Amino acid sequence: MTKFRQIPFWLQVLLVFILLVVTAIVSLCFGAANTSIQDVYEAMLGQSGGKHYSILREIRFPRIIAAIFVGSALAVAGAIMQGVTRNPLADPGLLGLTAGANAALALTMAFVPNTSYLMLIFSCFVGAGIGMVIVYGIGASTKSGFSPLKLVLAGAAVSALLQAIADGTGILFNISKDVSMWTSGGLIGTTWQALIIVPFIVIGLVVAFVFSRQLTILSLNEEVAVGLGQNTTMIKVVMMVVVVVLAGAAVALVGNLAFVGLMIPHIVRAFVGTDYRFVLPMSALVGGWFMLTADFVSRMINAPFETPVVAIISIIGLPFFLLLVRKGGRQFA
Repeated sequence: MTKFRQIPFWLQVLLVFILLVVTAIVSLCFGAANTSIQDVYEAMLGQSGGKHYSILREIRFPRIIAAIFVGSALAVAGAIMQGVTRNPLADPGLLGLTAGANAALALTMAFVPNTSYLMLIFSCFVGAGIGMVIVYGIGASTKSGFSPLKLVLAGAAVSALLQAIADGTGILFNISKDVSMWTSGGLIGTTWQALIIVPFIVIGLVVAFVFSRQLTILSLNEEVAVGLGQNTTMIKVVMMVVVVVLAGAAVALVGNLAFVGLMIPHIVRAFVGTDYRFVLPMSALVGGWFMLTADFVSRMINAPFETPVVAIISIIGLPFFLLLVRKGGRQFA
């Protein structure tokens, strides 16, 4: 990995961006109905004469955009959590954020059945925040304080509880089908209306990039950060608000997805080092590419039927998680 770190960062970004664009084009062209580059070009220009115009404009375009932004949101959220807590096992899906968003979504759909889409999004943000507070509250409840293992165990327990609340609410109020459509962890059925969440992700990413230098200092040593005059409390609050926004937005788009926020930052740090001015932008690009690739594989592996994208990610993510635990959380280098 040392050889890759010698490549200039701008060139790494360019290569990953080209890979992302190529993967997006391939994903647009192939599926249950194969389309040509000409069809894609005409659909992008709004020329409705093409045979596959509706498929591209109404199904594949919004789905690909959602995949890229969800992957970016989860990857950056995971990187921030790992930096703020100095916990290499931190991930929005493993530490209760996505389960909290799922539970809040189900409760909102049950008690406010005719609520607006924006209200559902807001409920996801609130639920993600509550899930994070519960997990970190449990993790800090003993004299020994935080530890990676303790947070993971607390996250697993709280996630199971919150997911049970979401499932129980769905059964009790006879809305299981509606809840599962939101929380199944996939991009099927993504519409242009659903992409109203994208500006929230963009804002979260921009704020994260702005505070990346402060996050780098905080991730190394809190005492050093204080000695350099950093307001560590303020930085932690801002960063955790960004995590809640990114994780909540991801759940609002695709539901519960674990491991993306765990894997991508570790992979990225192996190439760009530990400076979050480089880690966060690269995580956004690699996370978007990874999610787009996973969605493409889920569509093609058993076409014309769809394999749940959460299954594809879990098949990759679980061995990675176990390997990371075996390495004691050390980064891959």
